[in-house]
Amino acid sequence: MQIDIINFEGKAVGKVELADGIFGIEPRADILHRVVTWQRANARAGTHKVKTVSDVAGSSKKAFKQKKTGRARQGERQNVHMRGGGVVHGPVVRSHAIDLPKKIRTLGLKMALSSKVKDGALIVIDSEKVAAAKTGVMAKTLKKLKMDSALFVGADALDANFKKSVANIAHIDVLPTIGLNVLDILKHKNLVLTKDGVAAIEKRLAV
Repeated sequence: MQIDIINFEGKAVGKVELADGIFGIEPRADILHRVVTWQRANARAGTHKVKTVSDVAGSSKKAFKQKKTGRARQGERQNVHMRGGGVVHGPVVRSHAIDLPKKIRTLGLKMALSSKVKDGALIVIDSEKVAAAKTGVMAKTLKKLKMDSALFVGADALDANFKKSVANIAHIDVLPTIGLNVLDILKHKNLVLTKDGVAAIEKRLAV
């Protein structure tokens, strides 16, 4: 399939051929859900932790004598039912990562790209390079192009001036092709690829 290449003025400056095996497959919600779940699980730090009985500082001496106090008998003060004691069955430091076959991850990325094409939300620009880093100018340009939520993807690291221009614009993010992922594609309304970015994506996902 072919799609127009535009510039920052919104004018068509050419066309690019998109590979049907990457940008033209039917998206499946179950595959996309599996990949997003895998991404979010792997992103969790897993550093949450509570103190168990053995972690609470203090003497192991018996809280008070066994009999003749009028109170229920107690052992050490660190027990879970005592104020300031340990926590039972609380979270511990662990990895939340789950496994997902590479074929499913690749298929999910292709489906995410295809979903943007299907929704008419894929835009290809000739170049993201700008002469100077001007956030105000770039914000007006994106507003004119109706890009209020967009992920810009280039072949390698994007132009430094462009990155600085969009750094403080809400809902606008940039990524190189190597960092392209399903979650970032789906959480933005538009996916904007540079002409070189299209070629790099097709090279990365070529079977």
